[in-house]
Amino acid sequence: MNSNLSEEMAMLNDNVIDLSKTFKNIDKFKQLMCWYGCAIREVRTKLEVLNDDFQYSHSRNPIDNIKSRIKSPKSIYEKLIRRGYEVSTESILENLHDVAGIRVICPFVDDIYTVAAMLTAQDDIKVVQVKDYIKNPKPNGYRSLHLVVEVPIFLSAGKKIIKVEVQIRTIAMNFWASLEHQIHYKKSQENVDDVVAQLTECANVIYETDVKMQQIRKNLEAQGKLQME
Repeated sequence: MNSNLSEEMAMLNDNVIDLSKTFKNIDKFKQLMCWYGCAIREVRTKLEVLNDDFQYSHSRNPIDNIKSRIKSPKSIYEKLIRRGYEVSTESILENLHDVAGIRVICPFVDDIYTVAAMLTAQDDIKVVQVKDYIKNPKPNGYRSLHLVVEVPIFLSAGKKIIKVEVQIRTIAMNFWASLEHQIHYKKSQENVDDVVAQLTECANVIYETDVKMQQIRKNLEAQGKLQME
């Protein structure tokens, strides 16, 4: 994910000519992308505040880093077409949950659920969807907790409610996902089952390491031997 939202907006401007063939009102589309950028900043600020507060009260951070991105205009258009939705800004707002995306990287598995609980407990956050790919991994071994939340943004013209997808995973899970993304295997290949089996094996090994590292931390905490930051 790209954390530089200005780069996303620059890319949007570069695609205006193509967008004019698909979206009837380019200015309205650009405004919508601005709203998604604002929603990202709202959720990101909430996460940063929670991380700072947790560090103060528990002497450690449950979040290692945060990345964000706005889905490219091309990807938005293709997803609308692929799913049979109308190509319009109204359709984007209603039907797409992942235009604004935040990825939260945590040190340990239990941090994932701690961060998710703290975020969704806030009274201006509404949970729209939860997909737990940690307890129920994808066939290739992919693990992550996916939340779709609605957050209010306050604009000069009033309040808007915008959806943001929040993916929360450990450093190890993100390592696997990053490498898997680089492989670009085609599902039509004859040996796809073998590839998926190998990826799943790697994911399982990485998850076992995650669990062991978490247990080591808990054991040290219980013995009072864990050095606080």
